[in-house]
Amino acid sequence: MTGAHLFAIAWSPDPSVFGGSLALAVAYLAWLRRGLSTRAIVFLTGVAVMVFALVGPLDRIGELYLFSVHMVQHLILILVVPPLLLWGLPPQPTRGLLRVGAVRRVERVLGRPLVALPVAIVTLWGWHLPALYDLALRNESVHALEHLLFLATATMFWWPVLRPDAEHRLSPPAAMAYLFAGMASDAGLGIALTFSPTPLYGFYAHPPDPYGALPLVRETWRVSVLSDQQMGGLAMWIPGGIFYIVAILAEFGLWFREPEADEIATSGPVQRPNVRHAQDAAGAVTARDSVPSQREVRSAAPTSPPALMSRHESVAFGGILEGAR
Repeated sequence: MTGAHLFAIAWSPDPSVFGGSLALAVAYLAWLRRGLSTRAIVFLTGVAVMVFALVGPLDRIGELYLFSVHMVQHLILILVVPPLLLWGLPPQPTRGLLRVGAVRRVERVLGRPLVALPVAIVTLWGWHLPALYDLALRNESVHALEHLLFLATATMFWWPVLRPDAEHRLSPPAAMAYLFAGMASDAGLGIALTFSPTPLYGFYAHPPDPYGALPLVRETWRVSVLSDQQMGGLAMWIPGGIFYIVAILAEFGLWFREPEADEIATSGPVQRPNVRHAQDAAGAVTARDSVPSQREVRSAAPTSPPALMSRHESVAFGGILEGAR
């Protein structure tokens, strides 16, 4: 048994996954009522990623041998699939759907950030409690319910940030705080798993071995139950945290561009100057300046020469001349 052989045979073609995913894709295309667009490709990519995560080798290896692989599967279902599905929703049909009374009432409750965030956190932490986690690994129906709830609550979590009617999304500062809270929750769970001194999930200590791959995992790869749990915690802590950081930086970029957009919106469209109008205006100004005003005419009129002596001086000077005679 080799790693390549294990990944080649560890597939679980679950009819319910294929049937549900096909129904989702067909319903989406029928609702769209037009050809493939960029949004449709994104949505269908999300469906394809979901199918691979649920029936591919990540599912079988994760539920039989490696907790760390199971954590990678959970990260895909929580951080990758829901954003792709929401990005793929067209804005106008979604607005029309949200006008339906029942849909609107459900969205107003489940789409609230103060509802979606705690529900997603409780779901993630609750299913990683040892009792529920081991039960999901031993019971296929419970395991399917776990994955379904991860997808549903993660979609609720991402809805306030990525909903297609952008005017109702969280503002960038609020979205950054919201995403930081989600990142802190996931990181806290990852840290708890990484630094746990003992294995938390007894299922992996003595798992069933239908593929005969347990010697490969324990002896060839030298992955113990505790080290596997630590790697799973690190996967949720660091790669999951990086994903959140990228989303937070994207919101910061939107926030940084908002003042420029607001300035353009308030100043209105830039108008090109009318050259002919400008020339006519300049000619009118030149002609106006060439005609003297009444004040200028009065100021330019000749005036009497300035008096050399005042009145009293002239009287006195006349008296002197009379005396001389």
